[in-house]
Amino acid sequence: MPVFSPDEVVETFEMISLSHLNVRAVTLGINLLDCISPDFDDMASKVKEKVTKVAGRLVSEAEAVENRYGVPIVNKRLAVTPVALLVESALSGVSDKEAKRLCVKLAEALDESAMKVSVDYIGGYSALVHKGWTKGDLAIIESIPDALSSTERVCSCVNIADTKTGINTDAALKMGHAIKDLARKTAGRNGVGCAKLVTFANSPEDNPFMPAAYHGLGEPESALHVAISGPGVVRAVVEKNKDLDFRALAELVKRTAFKITRVGELIGRETAQRLGVSFGIVDLSLAPTPEKGDSIANIIEAMGIESCGAPGSTAALALLTDAVKKGGSMATSFVGGLSGAFIPLSEDAGMVDAAEAGSLSLEKLEAMTSVCSSGLDMIPIPGDTSAETVASIIMDEMAIGVVNNKPVGVRIIPVPGKKAGDRVEFGGLLGSSIVMPVKNFSSKVFARRGGQIPSPASSLRG
Repeated sequence: MPVFSPDEVVETFEMISLSHLNVRAVTLGINLLDCISPDFDDMASKVKEKVTKVAGRLVSEAEAVENRYGVPIVNKRLAVTPVALLVESALSGVSDKEAKRLCVKLAEALDESAMKVSVDYIGGYSALVHKGWTKGDLAIIESIPDALSSTERVCSCVNIADTKTGINTDAALKMGHAIKDLARKTAGRNGVGCAKLVTFANSPEDNPFMPAAYHGLGEPESALHVAISGPGVVRAVVEKNKDLDFRALAELVKRTAFKITRVGELIGRETAQRLGVSFGIVDLSLAPTPEKGDSIANIIEAMGIESCGAPGSTAALALLTDAVKKGGSMATSFVGGLSGAFIPLSEDAGMVDAAEAGSLSLEKLEAMTSVCSSGLDMIPIPGDTSAETVASIIMDEMAIGVVNNKPVGVRIIPVPGKKAGDRVEFGGLLGSSIVMPVKNFSSKVFARRGGQIPSPASSLRG
């Protein structure tokens, strides 16, 4: 039996009870390729049967692991094969209108399955169109507003850019229109449907975070991925060591990330073993919540910056992200997903405070995404922002991901009826925020130019 010192016991208690250490999510990926059928009703039935069979014990086994170790698992989630791959054979000879209706029907089948097994979300209502699209891809994208507004737990990721292929700008414009339409269809809830939709560049196949999760083609039949957390733990460590120089501070954060990652892998491995599935990866991302103190912005401020977004914030975030990756990669050989630091606006109380104080703007957030992993995340913007402007914001962020060969996403919410500076509530872990101003200059001609922005020269490797 291992012997733990009193200091180690106290440290573990403080991390869990006082600094909100938790496992942000366990996400079970499920292959649905064997559910493909030219008959949509048959396919929907097979999908529901397989999801409920494979994931039926996920919540109960995860809760048993929680109780054994005393470490909360905040979310239990599912990810499935990108649905666009499933629907191709069933859409031959079908009109565009009927294809859209059938895809929504499949989304409803996924939603029913998720409810039956009591998971928080199910990801995979997705399409990969970074180089172009098929009829199935297009049907999924066109159906997203109806599918996500009529379901509670279904999430969607559309990958429109890749370092090897560049940016599909036609897809960016389609996503701009889809986001606007989805916001309108969920206007009674402040456009919250858009919180279940992300536009991505370089999307990983094993990401446990929603809404970007899907079960990629390189994955096994089923696999359990774990997303660690712990910004409160890192903040507490930084606050206690105000006199350290940057080299020493980075080392301290690295050691802390090592400990957090070891906890995450322990939880993930045991949950996977109980379910009889493969253990997948540990996503090293620090993910904040709306709870005070559980904030990436507060870590940046604890380094000596008055308000997140002020000069130095990008450098501070770069140090944090790098130290977390180094510590986490020493703790586990199974790193995957996004693995960095999340800076979602509405989900991070410190970020919201900074936005209200005026230190944090949309442009500064975009700059900070060049050194973190999440991209522009959970950002409310004025409801009258045009689809072309939304598409252009997406393309800006895709360019950061493509040129830097890193995964980034855009989860943006044009809140119907709201203007810059208004307060908007989304509820739960989605939090609340002020609506961020968007520069009042047109990008309409740019957004409508169409075609592919080529891949950068840096992609020509090997």
